[in-house]
Amino acid sequence: MLILVVNAGSSSLKYQLIDMEGEKVLAKGNCDRIGIDGHISHKTSDGRKLDQDCSFPTHTEAFEKLVEALTTGDASVIKDMSEISAVGHRIVQGAEIFCQTTMVTDEVIDKIDELAELAPVHNHAHALALRACKKVFSADVPQVAVFDTAFHQTMPPKAYMYGIPYEDYEKYHVRKYGFHGTSHRFVSSALAEAMGKDLKDIKVVSCHLGNGSSITAIENGKSIDTSMGFTPLDGIIMGTRSGAIDASAVTFLAKKLGLNADEMSNYLNKKCGFLGVSNISSDNREIYEAIHNGDAKAQLTADMLRYEIKKFIGSYSAIMNGLDAVIFTGGIGENSWEVREGVCTNMDFLGIKIDTELNKTVKGSLTKISVPDSKVEVWVIPTNEELLIARDTLSLISK
Repeated sequence: MLILVVNAGSSSLKYQLIDMEGEKVLAKGNCDRIGIDGHISHKTSDGRKLDQDCSFPTHTEAFEKLVEALTTGDASVIKDMSEISAVGHRIVQGAEIFCQTTMVTDEVIDKIDELAELAPVHNHAHALALRACKKVFSADVPQVAVFDTAFHQTMPPKAYMYGIPYEDYEKYHVRKYGFHGTSHRFVSSALAEAMGKDLKDIKVVSCHLGNGSSITAIENGKSIDTSMGFTPLDGIIMGTRSGAIDASAVTFLAKKLGLNADEMSNYLNKKCGFLGVSNISSDNREIYEAIHNGDAKAQLTADMLRYEIKKFIGSYSAIMNGLDAVIFTGGIGENSWEVREGVCTNMDFLGIKIDTELNKTVKGSLTKISVPDSKVEVWVIPTNEELLIARDTLSLISK
């Protein structure tokens, strides 16, 4: 059975075609610069490529090109789109409405679009892509929505509520939602399998670290708290995002810089984080290159990241009254031995001890990097959100 997995942005349409027998990716690509000019980059599992400029006025034309790339030409992998059994869509914000993977209907698309105020960069683009997909695909091809926020809907009110008037929460739905739910769900399940245990029997802190980062406490197989909040801006310092910051500091800076609300949001989301502190780059690899050259601001940036991750691991251990394992995943988590070592050093109180030499050799492979007598196991686990979306899609349509 073939499942097409789609991750739509405001100007992009990333996709993977997965054969669920063996869970093999047959092809993947990105239709980029939608609404600007257009470009597709497409690659098959055996290395054949399609790379060309196109015209993508809307997501519909991008889907049509996706279909053409999969079915025709030197980089095709199927003869006809009828070979595809279903389409799984990644949706960022499901709020309190969508607590689980859901079959796509016109009403569901409308509701996703209505939630755009909570995720303005993502949800309207998802709705556009869903409508475009319905135009291009036959009506008998089921479409499924998998929500980033759904995994975190198990958080108790004491974790997701803010200290604002309750009527404002009820009226405006301002609360912690959390993100990267598909990633945290995938790696925590992979951890349980690797440990040979039931996920419900272990207490886990999952660290998804990349250009956007979030940390999640998982107990009894459920998310009970997470670092990202109302939006993906909250939590630890990230590539261009500030992470958690005193709300009064925000209003103070807005007045000093002469910025309105939208401009201040852009400042906190795109001009802060690694980029703002280091004044070098939003890329963790370039931060460490600068550190090796003796740059003090780059060192400060790295120190802040590691310090903040440590704080979350410690606090989540406290709320779970214990800790069995820590997961590192995402671009930074899977590939930066320096970050992992910096986080896990001087964590003896929690019983965390890693093999520092082994840690230096691990990049993007499922590996336990803690020593045998470490009370808490530490794992590097590559995430695969597309595969989880495909699995969810298959599971739902099978029912």
